[in-house]
Amino acid sequence: MAAATKDRDTQEVPGRLRNFPVLANAIGFAGTMQAVTAAGFLTPGATSATLKCVGVLHQPYNNTGGANGAISADVVRGIFGPFANSAAGDAIAVADVGADCYMVDDQTVAKTNGSSTRSVAGKVHHVDAQGVWVRFD
Repeated sequence: MAAATKDRDTQEVPGRLRNFPVLANAIGFAGTMQAVTAAGFLTPGATSATLKCVGVLHQPYNNTGGANGAISADVVRGIFGPFANSAAGDAIAVADVGADCYMVDDQTVAKTNGSSTRSVAGKVHHVDAQGVWVRFD
């Protein structure tokens, strides 16, 4: 397509809150990191190279006994925390602000991808004694 030669009607979709179908038998707790599977179903953050983190769970869900997509849940994008900081060589420091951090579980982030076993959670926004603040896009 060629460059625009006149004004165009570019529309905005508010994107802070998104809704996803939930994975079969998944349980999610409000305020935890959430990810989608390769098939697009919402599940709590975990150590997995195939998940895509999509934000923080707005309200809890329980799909125990339900099929994929039997229920859906809202996830919020933005800056949230504090999340638990990993330990030892995977601990996130102030020097890591602006870098990617990786999901260990639904409430813990790490500095590295754990030898390609973890998916990106988001960007480190702030680190303090309480934990790590993460920007989820």
